[in-house]
Amino acid sequence: MALIIPVRGFTPVVGADCFLAPNATLIGDVTMGDGCSVWFNAVLRGDVNTITIGNRVNIQDGSVLHTLYQKSTIEIGDDVSIGHNVTIHGAKIHNFALIGMGAVVMDDAEVGEGAIVAAGAVVLSRTKIGPNELWGGAPAKFLKMVDPEQSREMNVKIAHNYLMYSKWYEDPAE
Repeated sequence: MALIIPVRGFTPVVGADCFLAPNATLIGDVTMGDGCSVWFNAVLRGDVNTITIGNRVNIQDGSVLHTLYQKSTIEIGDDVSIGHNVTIHGAKIHNFALIGMGAVVMDDAEVGEGAIVAAGAVVLSRTKIGPNELWGGAPAKFLKMVDPEQSREMNVKIAHNYLMYSKWYEDPAE
């Protein structure tokens, strides 16, 4: 069973039909929508400020979400995929965005709807990534525009795949 820890009077709230891996950790002021999944060794640490997650969001293995005390929050829209070993620190991620494996998204950065942050990218504080933009590198820079329909289709497919994967853990014998 996932570790769910209340702190400072806040207890994580998890929506309907969510999968929390047995060693996922949710702490404090975390609110998660429906159909989400938080995978193995992921940590959502809402001890110092708010983490709000939409519907059908997958937060993959080893990812860490945290904020700055009284300064930054995390807002994640719907149908967002957060890849393996991602760090999000006090950023806003809009609907249908994809954050690639090992990326870092820092305080007050904003990732637009349908945008893609490439694997290993480092998005510096206060960076604004527009809708349907692909950014990569360290520090991350604009690389190109992505087709809005293709981006949305890909990100919805990934989000739905993670819903399917989470069902495999309901009854491991099947």
